[in-house]
Amino acid sequence: MAGILAWFWNERFWLPHNVTWADLQSTEEAAFPQAEDLYLAFPLAFCIFMIRLLFERFIAKPCALGLKVQANGPQKAQPNAILEKVFTAITKHPDEKRLEGLSKQLDWDVRSIQRWFRQRRNQEKPSTLRKFCESMWRFTFYLYIFTYGVRFLKKTPWLWNTRQCWSGYPYQPLMPDLHYYYIVELSFYWSLMFSQFIDVKRKDFGIMFTHHILAVTLITFSYVTNLTRVGTLILCLHDVADIFLEAAKMANYCKCQKLSDLLFLTFAVVFIVSRLGIYPLWILNTTLFELYEALGNFPALWVLNVLLFVLQILHCFWSYLIIKAAYKAISKGKVAKDSRSDVESSSDEEETVPRSKAPHSTIATNGTNGANGTNGYLTGATCSEEH
Repeated sequence: MAGILAWFWNERFWLPHNVTWADLQSTEEAAFPQAEDLYLAFPLAFCIFMIRLLFERFIAKPCALGLKVQANGPQKAQPNAILEKVFTAITKHPDEKRLEGLSKQLDWDVRSIQRWFRQRRNQEKPSTLRKFCESMWRFTFYLYIFTYGVRFLKKTPWLWNTRQCWSGYPYQPLMPDLHYYYIVELSFYWSLMFSQFIDVKRKDFGIMFTHHILAVTLITFSYVTNLTRVGTLILCLHDVADIFLEAAKMANYCKCQKLSDLLFLTFAVVFIVSRLGIYPLWILNTTLFELYEALGNFPALWVLNVLLFVLQILHCFWSYLIIKAAYKAISKGKVAKDSRSDVESSSDEEETVPRSKAPHSTIATNGTNGANGTNGYLTGATCSEEH
């Protein structure tokens, strides 16, 4: 095991020339980032998750009810043993042949059976109230951590001159504010890594999971190698857009459409400017060129830049979806529904189909009962993401 660890932490891979792990050891004169500090993120991630549960129950939920946010979930499907067996044991999306067979077996028309399966799928979806509480928690955290990051960074020289990120490396002492900022951000992403399995499911779940893994990897890598200065710039840059995103979702759940549209368009502008403009011109410029000029070439430099480029690919993908939604908002006068909608909708045509031949046909004349109108918007990070 010792041999494997020694091979993995090879100084010539992770550190620039003439820099050793001994140079990054804390002394009586100055403290430096230590790998064991990152263990603090795990209990803190659990604490953040517990704070979230308390926040959603005792703060977000009363706020949502006060704003008349819909508390009920989608309309439930009428109990039916045969359809339930097909749904749980065979398929949640029956094809035309199976629908016709069920229609003959139950003496229902096909449209009613389709409606039953839609309602059965939707009844497992989260209510608008739950989605509002989740968005309010993320909005509150992003607003807090972004404010903290700005207050910290405005006192640092590397905010205005990115070459200062590499000045004096590796002898850049770990300031208490920077340590707190890093550990809280890392803990939050660890909490998202686990809570995303119980959070509102979106169609880009896999991409968001990749994003969270990437974020945790970048934060861990930059902390261990004391590349924390540029790390703070990346963290702050990625938090700002998510504030407007979660605010737009909350406004949408409150049925404040004009405010929601305005916040979404603001989010779109901030996201595109920060992720497609500032990020490559400010962050990638310093990690690709200024870092090389200051510290020379070493393998971990390319690992860092590959991870940052993967992040930029995600930025481009989300920007495409955001621009598409913003275009619809401008052309149609309102923001389109989230393309990652967590609730299926039923068309007007389906609402007006004739009743089935049997009395059981009354099961689904109202579709999803309007719950699908609260789908929210695209998520960036956050970069959150949310990052």
